[in-house]
Amino acid sequence: MSDVAPASTEAAAVGLRWPLPPNGLHPVPAPVERRPAPAGGLRRWRRPLLALPFALTGERAIREADPRAEVVVRDAVFRRMLVLADVLAAALALIVCVTALGGETLRPAALLALPLVVVAGKLVGTYDRDELLVARTTIDEAPRLAQLATLYTLLFSLLQGHLVAGHLGSEPIAALWGAMVLFALLARTTARALAHAATPVERCLFVGTERSAERLATKLAAAGGHALLVGRMALGEHDGPDAGARAARLRDLVDELRVHRVIVEPSEPQPQATLDFVREAKGIGARVSLLPRILEVVGSAIELDDLHGLTLLGVRPFGLSRSSALLKRGLDLVGATLCLLAVAPLLALLALLVRLDSRGPALYRQTRVGRDGHPFTMLKLRTMVDGADALKAGLHALNEADGLFKIEADPRVTRVGRWLRRSSLDELPQLFNVFRGEMSLVGPRPLVRDDDARITGLDRRRLQLTPGMTGRWQILGSARVPLSEMIKLDYLYVTEWSLWSDLKILLRTVPYVLARRGM
Repeated sequence: MSDVAPASTEAAAVGLRWPLPPNGLHPVPAPVERRPAPAGGLRRWRRPLLALPFALTGERAIREADPRAEVVVRDAVFRRMLVLADVLAAALALIVCVTALGGETLRPAALLALPLVVVAGKLVGTYDRDELLVARTTIDEAPRLAQLATLYTLLFSLLQGHLVAGHLGSEPIAALWGAMVLFALLARTTARALAHAATPVERCLFVGTERSAERLATKLAAAGGHALLVGRMALGEHDGPDAGARAARLRDLVDELRVHRVIVEPSEPQPQATLDFVREAKGIGARVSLLPRILEVVGSAIELDDLHGLTLLGVRPFGLSRSSALLKRGLDLVGATLCLLAVAPLLALLALLVRLDSRGPALYRQTRVGRDGHPFTMLKLRTMVDGADALKAGLHALNEADGLFKIEADPRVTRVGRWLRRSSLDELPQLFNVFRGEMSLVGPRPLVRDDDARITGLDRRRLQLTPGMTGRWQILGSARVPLSEMIKLDYLYVTEWSLWSDLKILLRTVPYVLARRGM
């Protein structure tokens, strides 16, 4: 190993050493790294789960830690676990909707209907997605699961005369669709957790610049530890005759470090070198991912345009159309109204606790910068002593955040306030801001004037959307996200907005709040 100290704690966590040695490769230890056994009840199932790849694939090479075999086994485990999850979800949906809700009896032939869900899943592409991805999340494939449920429900309704000893009305059929979506989400989430526990950590080799490698290592560590960056390889200085030597060196490095996935950062000055790396990595059986820098600006909301064999990327306009803005506002009004009706008693109780705990008003009002740079008054339950803003100047030395002012053990926070912050319940009054149109349920983070003044140039286009109660920054832990990174997240949110993206962020916010990680 190099004697050079790591440039960051994230780099140290994954075993990388900076800067690069002269040969352009990181000397990383070869032993295969495996994730620690999960705590709780899953720990005792660790050994049976590790045997699962052998039972499902019959591959013997994985016993020798062959990276190519491990890639095949991992893909097979995930694919077949998802098949089992879909079959289980379909069976539960039939039992609940046909037997319990419909009051009918399933015929023995109904067992033959279960494989239909696998056929439907193959048609909508739900089994081939995981091998292409590093971050395998079930919530991202919810639209495809809705298509799967639609196709399966249609097939079942057409064949129900052979599968049900009676006739199902429209209500049980509609319930079958909803139950199929719900059970598939739950079953697939569980299946992926078991598959992750049963397979080795995905070992990634990065081909590109050092700066991008450091950022990638940080992102992989924050994504749950299912993938690990084990080394980096430079593209080289020139295109040309050295291309074959670089490809051979890549093959040697994949074998030496037991690499499962090669992540390539395309090089504009060296396009042929990029193609060589991709072709060689695919040829030796490694999975390949690309890290195009252009997507940091345009986001993922692009359309592939095939122009007689030449692929173009269609980039959507920045901001929302009038219809999209109306749709987003409608979601805000409906969501804020329902939430206010549901939490009104809780909100009154919390306000009383704040008043009893310390002197001062129950609500804290603070000026934030809103849409198009217009200021507004944001509401929160007071979590600090009255007059806390006047004490801020003397606490700058204790600031723990990059760009924003955050102190984990802030001495100004009250006893009730500390609990409110951990549970994020202090944010509930912002529903009134959403109702009044000053905020949205999901959107860019609302900043105070001092922080907003630090954002200049094109980055200010984040203000084209109404700030939100939650957003991408909230899911990652808003107090832990540097200001520069948060600006990128907000910019991409505006760039690739869709109604589904808002719903997905809201769904992901729920477990974050339940985990009491605070704002």
